[in-house]
Amino acid sequence: MLNSNLPEPELLKALLEPLLEDFNYWFDRSANLLETEEMPFLSDEEQSDLLARVKQAQQEVCAAQALFQATGGQVGIEAAALMPWHTLLAESWQVSVRFRSLQLARPGK
Repeated sequence: MLNSNLPEPELLKALLEPLLEDFNYWFDRSANLLETEEMPFLSDEEQSDLLARVKQAQQEVCAAQALFQATGGQVGIEAAALMPWHTLLAESWQVSVRFRSLQLARPGK
């Protein structure tokens, strides 16, 4: 549990830094899956579009991390800016779960 009595910059660092790292990690995994596997339930265009959106979000997260580090953790990110990333991750997770389910359902697996 985080100490809510921390000074604001320390609280921001304790919350935002790991959140950005998590976004980066999950977007990387999503991009890797979309680049290396064919999603039989998505058209080529849908898969390419999702991959492009994931890569764009990765760039945005990297920019936010760079700004956060360059300012010594003195800059935050509006929750409204985080929501599209969260929504995109949820979409990517759904694709991943569906893909893994199809893999498990294959005969001989």
